[in-house]
Amino acid sequence: MEISRRGFLKMSGAIGSGVALSSLGLDLTAVKAHAAGLTKMDRIRTARQSTSICCYCSVGCGLICSTDKLTGKLINIEGDPDHPISEGSLCAKGAGIFGLSETNDHRLRKVLYRAPKSNKWEEKDWDWSLKRIARLYKDSRDKGFITHNDKGQLVNRVENIGHYGSSNILSEECWTISVGCRALGMVYIDHQARI
Repeated sequence: MEISRRGFLKMSGAIGSGVALSSLGLDLTAVKAHAAGLTKMDRIRTARQSTSICCYCSVGCGLICSTDKLTGKLINIEGDPDHPISEGSLCAKGAGIFGLSETNDHRLRKVLYRAPKSNKWEEKDWDWSLKRIARLYKDSRDKGFITHNDKGQLVNRVENIGHYGSSNILSEECWTISVGCRALGMVYIDHQARI
């Protein structure tokens, strides 16, 4: 990376001022965040860029994915201004794709369970969690399954369980989930995109 004389003097002055102010006990959190942002912009400028398409709806907005040449890790995703459909703009789902990638340190990687009336979380394994979800679901379905309505007509439905769809799944996944919900007898099925 090349740096101009003026850039070097600015950076030297900023670092010197930061060191001087930090010794006085001032909070430099904002300065550190700004410096981290500059570092990220430099990394993005030197990164390998490739194009992709957002997967969340049938529009297919264009994405530019920046990958660090040294580590091979994804460091940024933004809209592609050369894309003929989206022209660089992204909806909230497309703009949030980077947060769903493996680079997000806050992604849930383990199952946390909090027992009823407890004040602490326990770490559980996936097998225990899936069995518990299946058991609770079956118990609720068995308890609330309605075979006939007030007129005596056969309805075979469940009214005490509902499904509210996610905006972060594909159209095909939405279709598969809705078919599965209807096969289980659910009638309260909605989706976030309708709102």
